[in-house]
Amino acid sequence: MDARLARVQYTAPFATESFADSLAVGLRKSPKEIASKFFYDAEGSRLFDLICELPEYYQTRTETALLQRHAPEIAALMGKDAEIVEFGAGSLRKVRILLDAARPQAYTPLDISGDYLADVVRALATDYPALTVRPLVADFTLPMEIAALPQNPRRAGFFPGSTIGNFRPDAALALLRRMRGALNGGGLLIGIDLVKDPVLLHAAYNDAAGVTARFNKNLLARANREFGADFDLDAFAHYAPYNVNLQRIEMYLVSLKRQTVSFGGAGFSFAQGEALYTEDSHKYTIESFREMAAKAGFAPRAVWTDEDRLFSMHWLESR
Repeated sequence: MDARLARVQYTAPFATESFADSLAVGLRKSPKEIASKFFYDAEGSRLFDLICELPEYYQTRTETALLQRHAPEIAALMGKDAEIVEFGAGSLRKVRILLDAARPQAYTPLDISGDYLADVVRALATDYPALTVRPLVADFTLPMEIAALPQNPRRAGFFPGSTIGNFRPDAALALLRRMRGALNGGGLLIGIDLVKDPVLLHAAYNDAAGVTARFNKNLLARANREFGADFDLDAFAHYAPYNVNLQRIEMYLVSLKRQTVSFGGAGFSFAQGEALYTEDSHKYTIESFREMAAKAGFAPRAVWTDEDRLFSMHWLESR
């Protein structure tokens, strides 16, 4: 074994919901839908990394700047020699800021894509050879229990990117409660996208380069690659309006013609103009999110936001 990987502890994966089963169920619904968690195969994760670099997509650079500016404060709240648990690990660019500032004894990244997780964790192990890394293929939308380390360090959860916004309010509340349980009394650092000018929100999900459209359509391409479905990507259009009343972006793939798609031995008919729902992205005020966190059993503590109040980061303590 490469000495740099000696402290990587591969843990057994949790059960995850099958993309094939979820897709079949979603295509039979009215309206049709695909769960957004299936965006993140290797190609979807690569496309999302590109989205994060787009000029319209303020979320990533704003959150990263907040992490860099407030890293010492955050590290102090996490505590010495903690175990950082990241729910939905991505490129790891953000968590490196925490690893450098907090110097935890262990890092447990959870992600639904095993291949993607293996690649990024390998790079992390090279740069942090003394850190115990426990990559775990897991679907954090399902019940989870993370095995304790021998020293049983305090856990500090990390959930960046305003991913909580992909869940409708009841589901978001349930997710926060599951996370609180998995953290065994530890705190949670979470990124929250804020309510703002709808023009800025529309641009962030409808970029001029069309990367978000490719990311959205990758769900169909993934079904074609993995299951032999025959989605015609050119016969669907990316559509992502902002629902002002519900304070959320709603992302769809809209059928441009009357068509039937074959998948799993069955045919699924689309009318011209019929929408396939792929994602919600709820926006919060600082106050509305703190209220939700309190309902989930957390005590809201520190809040950091940028000067333009585009994005916020919250430190929550388990009660």
